[in-house]
Amino acid sequence: MPLEWSGLSPDLLLVLDREGGEPLRSQLERQLRDAIRSGRLQVGERLPSSRELARRLALSRGLVQDAYAQLQAEGYLVTRVGSATRVAAGAGAPPATARPSPERSRLVADFQWGVPELSGFPLADWLWAMRDAGRTMPVSALGYGDPRGSAVLREVLAGYLRRVRAASADPERMVICSGYAQGLGLALRALAQSGVRTVAYEDPGSPAATSSVVAWAGLSAVPAPVDEHGIDVTALEATDARAVVVTPAHQWPTGVVLAPERRRALIAWARRRDATIIEDDYDAEFRYDREPVGALQGLAADRVIAIGTVSKSLAPGLRIGWLLCPPAVVERITEHKYLNDRGSPVLDQLALARMIESGRFDRHLRRMRTLYEARRTALVRALDTHAPDVKVSGLAAGFHAVAHLGDQADERAVVAAARARSVGLYGMSACRADRAAEPVELVLGFGNVGERAIAEGIAAVGDLLSGC
Repeated sequence: MPLEWSGLSPDLLLVLDREGGEPLRSQLERQLRDAIRSGRLQVGERLPSSRELARRLALSRGLVQDAYAQLQAEGYLVTRVGSATRVAAGAGAPPATARPSPERSRLVADFQWGVPELSGFPLADWLWAMRDAGRTMPVSALGYGDPRGSAVLREVLAGYLRRVRAASADPERMVICSGYAQGLGLALRALAQSGVRTVAYEDPGSPAATSSVVAWAGLSAVPAPVDEHGIDVTALEATDARAVVVTPAHQWPTGVVLAPERRRALIAWARRRDATIIEDDYDAEFRYDREPVGALQGLAADRVIAIGTVSKSLAPGLRIGWLLCPPAVVERITEHKYLNDRGSPVLDQLALARMIESGRFDRHLRRMRTLYEARRTALVRALDTHAPDVKVSGLAAGFHAVAHLGDQADERAVVAAARARSVGLYGMSACRADRAAEPVELVLGFGNVGERAIAEGIAAVGDLLSGC
């Protein structure tokens, strides 16, 4: 599809040799031919007007018009009355033959985990916040600022996290980052500088994503088992890890909450070993029938790096996150953020600050909490109807659940058979460090699938889930 430029077309880089023997018109024609043949100029793309190109190249307009006429006669260009000169169809380089991508059939329901309701993004509120932030921000905000991020957003976020997550949030020890992955990478790079060599992570959890970031930071990763009370601190103690990545408020993917005694034990482990806890506070905003659980960071701000984002609360495409840093590592994390990208986009930061300050963010969360709760109810109802023997857990918060299938089930066979029926199911094996397919469990995400699709999808695979 050709690029459509509004107004004047952009500059076209052409270099003429005025000292050589080749006439200027011949050089112009040759370079335009080469640009079209090589694909620099695509079929249908607009060229500068003869007047504008003559001005840019310090040529007479007549010479440019003659060159355009010659290339039109050769079939490279086409000109219509009242329209710009464009590259003619068939004149460009033949398109590269790409392998046809396998067609993805449209699914009745896709229970993909980790994706919020993307159509629920409050676009009108976000555009309002962007305009308001752009209207009121000082010009100096557009320069290379503090790599920790906008002081305005850090101040607003600190207040919000103290109020909603019981965090010990100091804006001076907060660093704005581009999502969780960058935040984890910055934290691990800083810890590596302080002598950490091994990082533990929850099992089940996110082995592939965590291990890749750990390796990028030059460290080793080791799994630590999770049970119904959260991470097993005794097993963690048996490793040589001096850092651990945990999801204490809503363990990913089991959904359990780190028990109070485990919280105390984990903090005690960190103090004994001079270790750091990295807290992934990924979806604490969405809870339904349980009391809120405060951030672990609020209990031990000197030992916990808390990472939060708007990927679940707003949309992952915004790529906005933050780290609450202990005093010992904040300077190193800030240095790595500076070296990584000098700082996150400022207008997006100011827009998020306006969303929170204005109450629009809280209003959005209330609306989405109601939506996800209704979808959770639809999922439970559909399973009760079509797969009553399947036990479901992890439903007290977030927008995913764990379905426990019978001993006779085969995870991969169930997933494949469901796909043949146009239903996307995803196994727990991808969340286990050893990729074991037993016990047979599915992680059912319902964030980005509607109530009707939930009912139709579970109806279509109910017999597979029940092992019938």
